[in-house]
Amino acid sequence: MSKCFLALLHPSPLFTSYRNNEESPMILRTKSIDARFPLPPGVGTDAVHRDPIYSYAATLLESSSGHVGVGLTFTLGDGNDLVCQAAEHISQSLLGRNIEEVMSELGTWQKGMADEPRYRWLGPHKGVVHLALASVTNACWDLLAKERGMALWQLLLDLGPEQVVNTLDMSYIEDVLTREAALEFLRQQLPERAARESNLQNHYPAYDTSAGWLGYDDEEVKANCNLALETGFRAIKLKVGSTDMNRDLRRLALTREAIGPNVKLMVDANQRWSLPQALQFCRRAKEFDLYWIEEPTHPDILAHKKLSGKIAPIRIAAGEHIPNRIMFKNFFQTGCLDFCQVDALRVAGVSEFIVVSLMARQFDVPVVPHVGDMGQLHQHLVVFNHVAVGHEVMFLEHIPHLRQHFVTPCRIQDGAYVLPEEPGASCDISDQAILDAKTSKRLEPVES
Repeated sequence: MSKCFLALLHPSPLFTSYRNNEESPMILRTKSIDARFPLPPGVGTDAVHRDPIYSYAATLLESSSGHVGVGLTFTLGDGNDLVCQAAEHISQSLLGRNIEEVMSELGTWQKGMADEPRYRWLGPHKGVVHLALASVTNACWDLLAKERGMALWQLLLDLGPEQVVNTLDMSYIEDVLTREAALEFLRQQLPERAARESNLQNHYPAYDTSAGWLGYDDEEVKANCNLALETGFRAIKLKVGSTDMNRDLRRLALTREAIGPNVKLMVDANQRWSLPQALQFCRRAKEFDLYWIEEPTHPDILAHKKLSGKIAPIRIAAGEHIPNRIMFKNFFQTGCLDFCQVDALRVAGVSEFIVVSLMARQFDVPVVPHVGDMGQLHQHLVVFNHVAVGHEVMFLEHIPHLRQHFVTPCRIQDGAYVLPEEPGASCDISDQAILDAKTSKRLEPVES
């Protein structure tokens, strides 16, 4: 960890510290960083977000060993400071505790935080406080991986089934998956794990989600499609949901023409449409052989159920705005989700991601995460999904626009993620990004 990064955690009026029993790896200090990154024109634009500012409410946990766990949750600018403030509140309960002890009962701790009456009133299990819980939880996982000197995906595979289940809050889903059933299921996967891990060969396929932002003109879309193919991608996503549906269909036609018939093509409406509008689009778009339509409408379970029964062979992907395991359970139960896009920066971090992944496996729904982290964290989680949970190898969304802000940006080779080797969850933000967050008025750190 760089000196600049550690300097942010030195005792000062901005930090809470705890110095008892420093001989064991205790969590001494916590800090939240409000980091916002404006994007070039057109980048990140979709049917709802016309001028996005990719932002992280980052939680830092420093232990007495000198390691700093970094946890992220994702927002789009204003309001990021509110998540930071909530994370500051939640992280106080970890001060003075050994990270190994915390992780041995993380599921119990998560439930206690999510159900703490003051926080639950603000949710429950969604909104600012749940995003904050994601940030703090992800920092815990990163810190444990760094303490053990392992990449997060290696740590997750090194943990035994009972250790994994101890990190999970499975309340409110017992009607479909109990703790005992999850434990038995993970044990049953053990004999096949080695073969599945070798099958990956240190790579995991990716798809390009940046070729067709809604703010790009036709020529930009065609150029980006050609570049994606040259880079090795064999799946591309296009943003739809224009005020004029004919524009969407025209862009869809030129994209299909640019990539040919053998490359997977997905579209993402970012919840823009009503149910009748989504039905209209799917009927008009059948000729383009869509692999999925993503977020065709508001995360309305019954609307998705009606839509799924009428648009075959187009399938539905969603999860970016499904905030917790209980809502995912309901989507699974109604059979209206063909691809589960759970995001560990939207639900309560890595732990709730694993819960949703286990449920998805029970309902035979493939997991293709949404990546508010730009793939940094999720490149670890998809390995666990395949090797330990038995999910099929799909592909992982790739968004390159913030890579310069990470210490170890994810690597893409021939259209696939190269599995990271560095200890941790690949979420360390670079020194310059942290300095910007510290000195810019828009990015003023939150005082505790």
